[in-house]
Amino acid sequence: MATAISELPRFVLDYIAATPSRGNGLNIWLFKVARLLHAFRQDEEIVELLRAATYGEPVQAGEIERAVARSKECAWQPGEQSSYIGSNWPEIDWPRRRHIIKKSDGAVDLIKQSPVCSDDGMSHTEEVIDQLFPGNPLLCVGQSHSKFGTDTREKLRGHLSEMALIVPSPMTARTGRTRDGKLSMHTLQSTGPRQYLVIEQDRGSANEQAAILLHLAEYAPFTLAVHSGKKSIHGWFACRDASEKRIREFFEYAVSLGADPQLWTRSQFTRMPDGLREVGNRQAIYYFDPAQLA
Repeated sequence: MATAISELPRFVLDYIAATPSRGNGLNIWLFKVARLLHAFRQDEEIVELLRAATYGEPVQAGEIERAVARSKECAWQPGEQSSYIGSNWPEIDWPRRRHIIKKSDGAVDLIKQSPVCSDDGMSHTEEVIDQLFPGNPLLCVGQSHSKFGTDTREKLRGHLSEMALIVPSPMTARTGRTRDGKLSMHTLQSTGPRQYLVIEQDRGSANEQAAILLHLAEYAPFTLAVHSGKKSIHGWFACRDASEKRIREFFEYAVSLGADPQLWTRSQFTRMPDGLREVGNRQAIYYFDPAQLA
């Protein structure tokens, strides 16, 4: 493996050498490095390289494999000027982030301010998806990052509460080509125009993440907040009528407050509202405002 590492380009070696600790962006780092490594190694080799690089860190079971699978769709290509290479995404503004968090009661505020209450113990996946994606569009959903499919809204009816993942924009076709030319039901090529921008944070408690989402709601139509069933809260912001420039500016600001840059990719999976995580945890809806959909 040492020989294999030495054959990698210098800029890739620099990324591998700069492994952060847990709590300092490790999940984002795994995605970034895996995205680069797809140009030089097979999936199994990438997993082994990342395991070696993170030896001694509390990496969660399956975390590296998920990073490799999720990054493959937007894998870096030689010659590409990638937003994941260099400093195109802003650094975190820690003083401002702390100031925003200090002013909020976090998750309590988020749940209290939700125009629609869904704490009756029932799954509301179907009705929420009906409002998020009216009509009968093609939706890409999955039980995991390796078990997914694309079908019409009506064909999926009654099954969505069992799903863990969804692409937050309708698809233009059931299948498309991946970056390496393979036919798949989950590709950037077959993902339609951006309808929702999802903000996920790889750091901080649920209270801290909720405070950031409520702050971002002052700048964009905050529609939905879904707990991942683990530690993060995914905030959905409606953006179908906004220019790509305006969306990018908003996302850059969110990144400066701790948002995960990998959710910029249109085809990236996010958590299904009230869906079922792979390990069996329900992905509860903390906030829903259908009025923002108008």
